Amino acid sequence: MATLKSLSEIFNNTLFRIPDYQRGYAWTPNQLKDFWDDLYNLNKHKNHYTGVLTVKGVPTSVSNTEKWNDEQWVLKERGYKAFYVVDGQQRLTTSIVFIQSMVELIQGLSKHKEEKESEIYLGSFSLKEIRESYLVVKKPPHGIIRTYKFGYECDNPSFTYLRYKIFNDDGGGTVDETFYTLNLENAKRFFIEKLKGVMELEGEDGLSELFIKLTINFKYNLYEIEEDFDVFVAFETMNNRGKKLSNLELLKNRLIYLTTLYDAHELKEDDRTSLRRDIDEAWKEVYYQLGRNKSNPLNDDEFLVAHWIMYFQYSRQKGDDYINFLLNNYFTPKNIFEKIEIPVNNLEEFREYTDAEEDLEEDNTDLSELTLSKSKLRPKEIEDYIHSLKAAAIHWYNTHNPINNADLQPDEQVWIDRLNRIGIAYFRPLVTASFLNTSITTEERVKLFKAIERFIFIAFRLSRAFSSYRNSEFYKAARFLNRGEWSVDYVSSLLNTRIDYAFYVNEESPRRWFNYEYFHVYVEKHFKNGGGFYWWNGLRYFLYEYEMHLVKKRGSQRIDWNLFVKGEKDKVSIEHILPQTPDADCWKVAMKGVPKKHHQYLKGTLGNLVPLSQSINSSLQNDCFEEKKQPRFDENGNKTRSGYDDGSHSEIEISRNTQWTPAEIMKRGIDLLTFMEKRWKLEFESEEDKVMLLGLTFLNEEQ
Repeated sequence: MATLKSLSEIFNNTLFRIPDYQRGYAWTPNQLKDFWDDLYNLNKHKNHYTGVLTVKGVPTSVSNTEKWNDEQWVLKERGYKAFYVVDGQQRLTTSIVFIQSMVELIQGLSKHKEEKESEIYLGSFSLKEIRESYLVVKKPPHGIIRTYKFGYECDNPSFTYLRYKIFNDDGGGTVDETFYTLNLENAKRFFIEKLKGVMELEGEDGLSELFIKLTINFKYNLYEIEEDFDVFVAFETMNNRGKKLSNLELLKNRLIYLTTLYDAHELKEDDRTSLRRDIDEAWKEVYYQLGRNKSNPLNDDEFLVAHWIMYFQYSRQKGDDYINFLLNNYFTPKNIFEKIEIPVNNLEEFREYTDAEEDLEEDNTDLSELTLSKSKLRPKEIEDYIHSLKAAAIHWYNTHNPINNADLQPDEQVWIDRLNRIGIAYFRPLVTASFLNTSITTEERVKLFKAIERFIFIAFRLSRAFSSYRNSEFYKAARFLNRGEWSVDYVSSLLNTRIDYAFYVNEESPRRWFNYEYFHVYVEKHFKNGGGFYWWNGLRYFLYEYEMHLVKKRGSQRIDWNLFVKGEKDKVSIEHILPQTPDADCWKVAMKGVPKKHHQYLKGTLGNLVPLSQSINSSLQNDCFEEKKQPRFDENGNKTRSGYDDGSHSEIEISRNTQWTPAEIMKRGIDLLTFMEKRWKLEFESEEDKVMLLGLTFLNEEQ
């Protein structure tokens, strides 16, 4: 039966717990802002319908277990009722974090420094009353046992974080952080800042009014699920409201649900408990890895898709094919209720499974005639899947965060970093699978990474293949590599074979030459539109690789990739040495004799582009070559730009020229293409081909 109730009524002699099948706290700043706006702007004389809160009573068998130790005294001695939250967790959690933030803010005021919670009031409520009503009750007389009115079951990954980081309980020790705990942290920070603003403008009266609105005026449609109603199905259905569950969250709920469906003889109770615990631990690890880098948390659905590719057979279907397979085809109740006959391996297995009372003598029993009726989806299949998912999450994180990663060997760090910089495309599952297969050595793995990087550069950055080129084949390779059915040598050979189209052999020489025609058409189009190589989507990666090549020869690194690719308004990190607007007399002299129609080729060609160690204002690009070589200062002595002679290694190399004319531009372009040949194992048939690609054939024609 549904009833509208306020938070003060809902929390009266009641405990709420988020069960292990639930996701963690998922609200982001957008939902927090909406919640705050609803609360702050609410007329204090009106009520606000907050939504449905669906709960289910905690069975006595659960509340008597060891994980409910801290709750036993209020359940038995004070008549509290305990409920699992099926729907409405996000709003309830937000309300509790709000109240905790308010208590902390008021308690931290200097005027209350020496006062006890029972002596500090918010309106007519003491902080002690507020804390005991909504947050935590301490068991008298010692207060050693703290019972939280709201929280997660201890199996949930967010249990310790909420207790020690949000409620500030003592003795937290090391607390694992996940994508969800980051949301809890952000919510608390959000409310503390908002409440400080109210405090400055309206004082404690403003805070008191907000507290009344939250606990009295916000109304919930409280609905208690009947005992015989399947809570897992209810959760899956109801949580499509509000902030929709991610597929990874739905999958966890489904797997736990499936563990409840097996017959006792197929999944004994201790095994059932163990399997459910393994699911909780797997998801705890997954969410820890996904949220491990706070500045760049990883998308859980992208991870789930990648694991599906590595674990199951990839199909070319689009959209939600993967989750339809997982939830509607593979991990389904039907596959548990549907039985298949399996031959008996031994008599003991038969006795254990059937719990047969007959006295079967092994000598007189023909095992070939015995079969067992078992679920189509075996518990072992669930176990294998979650263990694989758990292991994959660690490597998934490592592929996104390779630098200074102790889990990776130095060469692995270097090459995964390269793959991330060039744009790893659809190869991340394959890279991850190379770690899941523990028989693969570091040397083999690096060989694979090199082959992937070369494939990406030649197929996508040079030969302009579609982004989906051969993706299904290498998704399949991820699965076969993971299962040990394909070797690194085979996959590497396959990668090299699939870019054969980018090479040709002529009749005069058996050597394989690079077919630059695809790239030439692409660059020529950009030349005609005014950009040339400057608009090439592989330019930054290429110039950075050339810079790192010079670093190996000459010493310290002078360009940081993150700053190099980070755009700043009115600033550039790749400079046209011959400016895009060469109006100064010095440039007119340098370009003397070159028809104006060819200027755009000289400006946009590869040899005229240089990576800067420090981004500069675009207006400084018009300086003469001699000025660019030297540092420039304003009238106050502040450096406005570094000179080439103390810039990146590429700049230093250019600064050794006494002038910058078409001849120097062509020479540097040819040098860069020669580096390309060595770095990515490709060869141009002639220097004329390089000049053609650079767009500078007119220079040879004019000589």
